[in-house]
Amino acid sequence: MRILGIDPGLRITGFGVIDRGAHQLAYIDSGCVKTVEGALPDRLKLIMSNLREIILEYRPDQVAVEQVFVNVNPKSTLLLGQARGAAICAAVLHNLGVSEYTALQIKQAVVGNGHAHKDQVQAMVIQLLNLAGSPGKDAADALACAICHAHGGFGLGKISLGLRMKRGRLV
Repeated sequence: MRILGIDPGLRITGFGVIDRGAHQLAYIDSGCVKTVEGALPDRLKLIMSNLREIILEYRPDQVAVEQVFVNVNPKSTLLLGQARGAAICAAVLHNLGVSEYTALQIKQAVVGNGHAHKDQVQAMVIQLLNLAGSPGKDAADALACAICHAHGGFGLGKISLGLRMKRGRLV
C-alpha cells in the first residue's frame, strides 16, 4: 500500500510518500510545497495544485493528514484549517480515502511517546525509513503522519526493525 502523508501549513506544506509492505516500510519521496506571500485564494490553489501533481506522480492508495490543533491565535488556526482543507480537497478529487491524526497520535505511533519533541520524531523517521540523511522538519512531520497511518494503530510491533519497545523506548 502506498501512503501519502501531509503536514498542512499555509506557508509550507510537507508531504511524504511511503510504501507499506507486509512487515516493512519503504521511503519513496518527501518534500515541501511552499507558498509566497499573497492573496489567500492563490496560496490555497498552489497547495492544492501541487499536491494534485504529487498524487498523479506517486499514485498513493491512501492519504493521511495531520489534524489542526487549536492555536493561541484563532486567526492562525483558521488559516491552517484552510490549508488543510486544500490538502484534503486534492486527495478527494482523486477519490482517495483520507485519514486524520492528531500530533499526539502521530508522536505516539512513531516515537512511542505522545509528548515527544520534534527532533525525536525526526530521528525516528530516519530510523524507521532507513534514510541516509535528514528530511526537513515539515517533510519529516508528513512522513511521520504516513508512518502513523501505516502502523494502523498497532504501534511498532507490526514493523520488523530488530527493535522493541520497553517502557516507552526503543531498545
